[in-house]
Amino acid sequence: MPGFVTDAILLRKIEYGDHDFIISFLTESKGKISVIAKNAKKSIKRFSGALDLFSVNHIQCTFPKKKKDGMTILSQADLENGFANIRYDVFKTAYASYWAEVMHFWLEENKQQSSLYNLLLFSLDALNKGVVSKEVLSLFFQIRFMTISGFFPNIENCDKCKTPLDNLEQKKVWFDFAEGRIICQNCIKKRSNYGLRVSKGTLKQIHWINTSDISRADRIKFSGIAIKEGEMLVEAFLPFYIGRDFKSLQFLNRLRQEK
Repeated sequence: MPGFVTDAILLRKIEYGDHDFIISFLTESKGKISVIAKNAKKSIKRFSGALDLFSVNHIQCTFPKKKKDGMTILSQADLENGFANIRYDVFKTAYASYWAEVMHFWLEENKQQSSLYNLLLFSLDALNKGVVSKEVLSLFFQIRFMTISGFFPNIENCDKCKTPLDNLEQKKVWFDFAEGRIICQNCIKKRSNYGLRVSKGTLKQIHWINTSDISRADRIKFSGIAIKEGEMLVEAFLPFYIGRDFKSLQFLNRLRQEK
């Protein structure tokens, strides 16, 4: 029976009927794919230890025989990396779940996105190893995600007068969500309702993350204030641009409030 094998990161799993799952995977060569795992709830041999959210699996899939437009069938999944250190930490689990949810709702089916696959794999591995703080790593993931996806905002200069960020006198500038740009105090005539004031220092650090090599992620240093301000900015702008409220992000924010 024709099909394919590939490594895949599990983005989403929902129950289908009494015994099956519909699963969304991100693969390097095929992009996001949706498959049906038949009898997955009781099939220990084919899926033992696999099929957990954001785990990396080596999967074997087959195409349906009768219906050409039917769902691809997940025949077998072998766990390659379950990221155990993430699962033992509720905060890390919340961050990883947020990244997976963003990928699931942003990506188109069957469109190769190897850069995004590698970004998610790198971020999960770094989160699991603890080489970068989870807060900074999440900023890194979201910033690079926006760049690869083509909607990273203009934060290098005022969009109106083109004055470079370093040359602006004020310490904070207005970030406009709808336009994806910064506007200096002198150029604001009618301020948008969708945006916030951000310090120049935080914007400069975000720009540094965006332009630095991925291998230098462990060198990223943020002050506590810059981390909170950076989180507030990217976690508001990214869902605004995609047009979706993420349940995993809401859960993460509840954890922060309880802490």
